[in-house]
Amino acid sequence: MRIESVELKQVQLELTAPFTTSFGTTLRRPCIITAVHAEGETGLGECVAFDGPWYSYETTTTAWHVMSDFLIPRLLEANIAEPEDVWSLFAPIRGHNMAKAALEMACWDLIARCRGVSLASLLGGTRERVPVGVSVGIQPSPDALVETVGHFLDDGYGRIKLKIAPGADVEFVTAVREAYPSALVQVDANSAYTLADTNTLQQMDHLDLLLIEQPLSPDDIVDHAWLQRELNTPICLDESIHSPDDARHALDLGSCRIINIKPGRVGGHNQSREIHNLCLSRGAPVWCGGMLETNVGRAHNVALASLPGFSLPGDISASSRYYAQDIAGPGFSLNDDSTLSVPTGPGIGVELEHGIAWDRSATFRAQHHVSVS
Repeated sequence: MRIESVELKQVQLELTAPFTTSFGTTLRRPCIITAVHAEGETGLGECVAFDGPWYSYETTTTAWHVMSDFLIPRLLEANIAEPEDVWSLFAPIRGHNMAKAALEMACWDLIARCRGVSLASLLGGTRERVPVGVSVGIQPSPDALVETVGHFLDDGYGRIKLKIAPGADVEFVTAVREAYPSALVQVDANSAYTLADTNTLQQMDHLDLLLIEQPLSPDDIVDHAWLQRELNTPICLDESIHSPDDARHALDLGSCRIINIKPGRVGGHNQSREIHNLCLSRGAPVWCGGMLETNVGRAHNVALASLPGFSLPGDISASSRYYAQDIAGPGFSLNDDSTLSVPTGPGIGVELEHGIAWDRSATFRAQHHVSVS
């Protein structure tokens, strides 16, 4: 298959409510959509980079640059037989997994559409529904957090993830556990702690948490191994896992017992499947994380989470969770068993809405022809 053209489209979306984590509050989400065209079909992907280097060194600016100047030219010059070929094609460019994933995942969608199969089936998915939960940002007080969690439980979410940070941790999580003793609850620190905070993290061991996500620095696996030995609660690594090798090293060292697979973080579906297969062979649970995606990224995540090793609920909430008006449809609704249905039509099962006022766009064709608007 020869890719005929690639489009990049960027827009800012307003969140329905502020989303606060240990590294700041998000009010607006920049979104880059990739569209890859060949054989009369279009595959869609989404870049999950933010506008600042808080979660990752990648930003929307760096991703646009790397895709435009390095990745897309290689894509337009290649002959792609299988979707796995795209990751190998991008291998000479170091890092920039979010930029790579945006194009690689669009190619998976494109090839699935060309073959008339769903992305989930092309990836090897086995589920018709995937279990999901909701991520709750840091709230002003324990009482406010309890109230917010109650609303999401009333909405039907069966698993709650609480963002935590120093000063908004033990008391807040304890309040939720006391209010909802049977709820499935996990916490996410986004690297807000050090080993000096071990005692604080140990104080949450008695709260019956599913896991503590990424307590220490974003590239660490050594200190996490020490910390895991001091905790009864499983550590889950997120930011520390950029590749299958990172996952293998973390499991070998005992740095975690669970891994959060975000395809945008690890470079796309090929890398995600390798991490999934490794963890499945080791008996280590995985789940699919979220990055405030639109329905494009959400559809990719749902398809990935249909693989058999995704045994814990993912951060793939219903479409209405973050945006009042999404840029793609149809949307995803929460089923009464806290699941999302896996699309069965060709590709990811969603299309871009008409009439979107993109902030900027560019079209790339073979022989480096570019049109910008």
